Amino acid sequence: MKFNIAICDDEISVAFSLKNQVEQFFIESEHTAEVFTFSSAEAFLFDYEENSAYDILLLDVEMKNMDGIQLAKKLRNDGFNGEIIFITSHFEFCGEGYEVDALHYLIKTVSKNKLNEVIEKAVEKLLIEPPSVIINCDGETVKLYERDIIYVEAYLHYVTIYTVNGEHRVKENISSFEKKLTDVFYKTHRSYLVSLKYITRISRNSVTVKNNKELPLARGKYDDINRAFIEIN
Repeated sequence: MKFNIAICDDEISVAFSLKNQVEQFFIESEHTAEVFTFSSAEAFLFDYEENSAYDILLLDVEMKNMDGIQLAKKLRNDGFNGEIIFITSHFEFCGEGYEVDALHYLIKTVSKNKLNEVIEKAVEKLLIEPPSVIINCDGETVKLYERDIIYVEAYLHYVTIYTVNGEHRVKENISSFEKKLTDVFYKTHRSYLVSLKYITRISRNSVTVKNNKELPLARGKYDDINRAFIEIN
């Protein structure tokens, strides 16, 4: 498997040292990786608008303007669900990582063995962890696994995510939320995204999901959703 990795550190020498070490790790691994370096959070975000397919991020906590913590929070709010590793010179920052589900903190200067250990852990998690989406709900960062999401409903400027464990309401439009999900979800109607895994019945103008909840199916989508349902299941 190939991984896309970004290193964001305003100390150029540190960034390239980390890049070399990460590339060496993958040379000796059964997997491959493409490693990119950025000298600021802003430079990374400019690239991220065009290329959001990153799996692992190594972020310097102490950068000018936007720091690594702020960058991570923004990315999680935007739906990034890859692994985040912080690089820092100071232990006192280590308490902030839980808010963004950070995998680990590495203290500069990073040893080769420790870096390899953390990258290996990130790779293992990416290989076994099921698809998920990160949301910000009531001031908290929450990770929702796709396997737990039954359907999503849009109303005005919000979406409500109905899961097997309850509901979550976030301020976002349904089109942008759809981009964060895999093709397990089908847009049955302009206001609904439904997990194909939870559909129990499909009719010409509606679908029925877990707990006999009936949701609208837009005209002309009957054949298409049946094909999608068969392919997924």
